Amino acid sequence: MSKLHLVFGGRVTDPRTLEFEDLDSIEIVGVFPDFASAEKAWRAAAQRTVDDAEMKFVVVHLHRLLEPDLLAPPAA
Repeated sequence: MSKLHLVFGGRVTDPRTLEFEDLDSIEIVGVFPDFASAEKAWRAAAQRTVDDAEMKFVVVHLHRLLEPDLLAPPAA
């Protein structure tokens, strides 16, 4: 399976959190096949809004959500 990554962002209520003000206005930058391309897209989106402290973009590791058992420690 690919190591899929989602990049999205929007206006947050507090720049120190990930609480988005309006989920209807979330900007989906895209889904990427590897972290390097996701990071490149994240940097471009973040740079575009660098002067707005209330805008935040994030990278989500979709592959970790799709296969959470891979992250669990081995059973004893």
